[in-house]
Amino acid sequence: MDIKRTVLWVIFSFSLLMLWNGWGQYNGKPSMFAPPPPAKIASASASASNSATAATATSASATAATTAGDATAAPVIKSETITITTDVIKADIDTIGGELKKLELLKHKNDTDHTKNVFLFDQSAKRTYLAQTGLLGGPFPNHKSGFVAKPGVRTLEGGNQVQLVLESEQGGVKLTKTYTFKKGEYLIDVRHDVTNTGTAAITPSLYLQLLHDGTKPESGGMFSGSGEFYAPAVYTEAEKFQKLDFEKIAKGSDSHAKASDNGWIAMLQHFFVSAFIPQEKTKREIFTKQVDTNLYAVGNVLPMGTVAPGATVTMNAHLYSGPQESAKLEAIAPGFELVKDYGVLTIIAKPLFWVMEQIHKMLGNWGWTIVVFTIAIKLALFPLSAAGYRSMAKMKVVTPKMQAVRERFKNDPQKMNQAMMELYKTEKINPLGGCFPILIQMPIFLALYWVLQASVEMRGAPWVGWITDLTAPDPWYILPVIYAISMYITTKLNPAPADPMQAKMMMFMPLAFSVMFFFFPSGLVLYWVVNNILSIGQQWVINNKLIPPEHKV
Repeated sequence: MDIKRTVLWVIFSFSLLMLWNGWGQYNGKPSMFAPPPPAKIASASASASNSATAATATSASATAATTAGDATAAPVIKSETITITTDVIKADIDTIGGELKKLELLKHKNDTDHTKNVFLFDQSAKRTYLAQTGLLGGPFPNHKSGFVAKPGVRTLEGGNQVQLVLESEQGGVKLTKTYTFKKGEYLIDVRHDVTNTGTAAITPSLYLQLLHDGTKPESGGMFSGSGEFYAPAVYTEAEKFQKLDFEKIAKGSDSHAKASDNGWIAMLQHFFVSAFIPQEKTKREIFTKQVDTNLYAVGNVLPMGTVAPGATVTMNAHLYSGPQESAKLEAIAPGFELVKDYGVLTIIAKPLFWVMEQIHKMLGNWGWTIVVFTIAIKLALFPLSAAGYRSMAKMKVVTPKMQAVRERFKNDPQKMNQAMMELYKTEKINPLGGCFPILIQMPIFLALYWVLQASVEMRGAPWVGWITDLTAPDPWYILPVIYAISMYITTKLNPAPADPMQAKMMMFMPLAFSVMFFFFPSGLVLYWVVNNILSIGQQWVINNKLIPPEHKV
C-alpha cells in the first residue's frame, strides 16, 4: 500500500471530521465526541416579564447585584423609552431603572433578513438581553427605580457626541446616570454620580450587570454561515480570559475570577460582544448568577467608599456593544481582543489574520485578499513542495523494486519491513517526503476556517458576482464544483496507487470533499480552489523542469 496516500487520506479525513464537529459546536450543536447535553432549558418568554424583579433577589455578599431596599419608597414615575441615535447605533433606554433595553447596529444586517439590522440588547418574547446598573447598600436607586430624564438632544445632529442624563433620588441618595454616545463608536461612556442628600454618611456600592436568557439562538443549520451562540465571559490580568457556560452557572459549577481591580465582564455571541469595562485600579467583585428560570447575569460590584453628607462621588465605566473588530477591540481594554475566539489554533490564526489585514488594506476586497494570501503561501512552500514531488518521482521509479521486495517476503512481514527500509536507504528516498507540504498546509487551512468563523470584518464581505458573503456558503455551488474539477485533475496528474482499492478511494475524494464544501464558508472554499489551481501549475513546472529525466517514467 502507498504510505504517502494513506497518510494523506487520514489527514484529510480527520481534518474534515474535526471541521464538521467544530462547525456544529460553533453553531450550538452537541459535539460528536461528547455525550448529549441535558434537555433544553425553558423558553425565555416565561421569564422575560420577571427579569427585573428576579435580578434583585440576592445580596452583594453572595456576588449578585441587588436592590437593598423597597423601590416603592421612591416616587412613582411613569416608564418612558428614550431613543438615542448616532451614525452607527440606535439605543432605547427606559426611565425605569435607566436600563439599556434595546440596541440596534445600523451598519450590520441580520443574517436571515437583510432588510433588518442586528439587535444586541433586546427585550421580547424570544429574547431577554439587558444592561443594568444601580446602587447597593441601602434603599438607594437601582435598576427598578424611576429616573427622570433631563431635556436634551437625542441625535448627533451634526455634532460628535450626544448625552442622556438620568436622575433618581431615594433613601437620601441622589444617583445621576449619564450615558455618552460618540460619533462612529460602539463604546458608550457610563458615568454614575452619587450624592449624599441625607444627614449620615453612607457606603454605597455600584453594580454593573449584563442580563441574558439561556435559550440557544435559532441557527440556519449546522453548516450555515449564520450560526450563533451566547456565552458570558470574564477577564482579569491574573486569570486572563474565561469563557463561561449558562448550564454550569445554573448548576453553580462555573469557575471564574471572583475579585480583582482590573478587567471586564462580557456577553459573547457570534461576531458581536457587549461588555462592561469599569475604570482601572478599582476594586470589584465579579459574579455570575441564575436570577430566574432561564435568565442569567454576569457583572461587577464596585464599592464607592464612604460618602459624607452633602458629598458626591463619581464612578466611570465603559459599555461596549458592537462587532468584534480586531482593531477596535485591542484599543478598548487589555485582553478585550480575546473575545474574538479563533479556537485551538489561535497561535496560527491571529498572525494569519494580521497578514490578511495588511493585504486587505492594499486591495480593499476580502475575496481578492484570500486569493493573494493563497498565492503567497504557495510561493513560500514551493521549495518544500518541489522536494516532495522529487521524492514522489523517486518513489515512482523504485516502485518495481518495492513490489519485488513485497513478493519475496510476502510471508514474512518483519523481513519485508527491514528490506523496505534498506531499499529506502540505498535509493535515498523518504516515503513520507510528499506528505510534508500537506502537513504544513493543513494547520493553515484549519486556522483560516476559524478566521472566517470569527472575523466580523468578513461578515457580509463580497468577492465577485454571486459571492456576496465570504463567511456564508456559495449560494450557487460554483466554487465547490470548480474545486471538484481541480481536485480531479490534481489526482490524475499524480502517479496512480498500486493498490486498486486505494486508487478508487483517491478518485472518490474530490466528490466527497466537494459535497462537504457545499456547506462551508465560500471564503474557505475559495482558498482551496486557488490552492488546487496553483498546485496543477506547480506540478507541471516540477514535472517538466525540476525532476531529473532519469526519475521520469
